[in-house]
Amino acid sequence: MLRLLVLYGHPTDPDAFDRHYRRTHIGLARRLPGLRRYTISRGLDALQGEVPYHLVAELDFDNRSALDGALGSPEGQAAVGDLSNFATGSATFLVCDIEDVTG
Repeated sequence: MLRLLVLYGHPTDPDAFDRHYRRTHIGLARRLPGLRRYTISRGLDALQGEVPYHLVAELDFDNRSALDGALGSPEGQAAVGDLSNFATGSATFLVCDIEDVTG
């Protein structure tokens, strides 16, 4: 499995960000072809220092080919294009392999 992490920096208007993310962006991202799992982490709190992110989204795909296909699809282009409508604090994309080490 491959995970796309989207780290959203603190927006200029958190309420507008949250409203748009819930009402529009989640629906766009959920339509990505090949998407296996989609979760968001909110209410981030640091054990030390400042938290540079407002929200973290995790989108799982079978492999890199599936992720690339999803992002290159019309649905992927719509989701990426929507970022300028709400992500005023930045959006950092990271890709990583998933390894379950719980047992």
